[in-house]
Amino acid sequence: MATDVLKVLHVLVLSFSWGTQLWVSFIAGFALVRQVSRHTFGLVQSKLFPVYFHCLLGGSGVSLALYALHHPWVQLDWHESLQTGLYVVALVSVGLNARWLGPAATQVMVQLQEVEKEHGLGGQVGLGAQTEAYAALREKDPKYRACRRWFGRYHGLSSLCNLIGFICTTTNLVYTALNLSTI
Repeated sequence: MATDVLKVLHVLVLSFSWGTQLWVSFIAGFALVRQVSRHTFGLVQSKLFPVYFHCLLGGSGVSLALYALHHPWVQLDWHESLQTGLYVVALVSVGLNARWLGPAATQVMVQLQEVEKEHGLGGQVGLGAQTEAYAALREKDPKYRACRRWFGRYHGLSSLCNLIGFICTTTNLVYTALNLSTI
């Protein structure tokens, strides 16, 4: 009975993580960016992402722990070893986002927004609005240009980690679905 409860918990946590990643990564942002100003979008992300990353961090940790509980390390076959590795990679990638990349990107974003506000930018809705004004600001303000570069790096690495985590979670969900009797 306890084993069945743990199996159900494992599937629920894995499904929760996948659904959350799908929604936040591919749906919510695209819907929101068309409805609010650039700075509001950044503010929403700065509040949402820490909760998102820490929920995924908890989910990834619980998923790995429950998987390891039912799959002793010394008896793993090739597929189970791969799945264990995917759980670890998902945990590491979301950990990087939760503890380093997310907070760093937010910190640089706040600096960017301060400079943009000084120049009357950031209140427009949509990412493509006032492209020329942002380009002109990058050309004339070295501090802004440097912040944009750092933000691009942190945001790019964060997005990459998020995508890697999503791929790992998706693959683990598929493996779990195909091998329900062995979880």
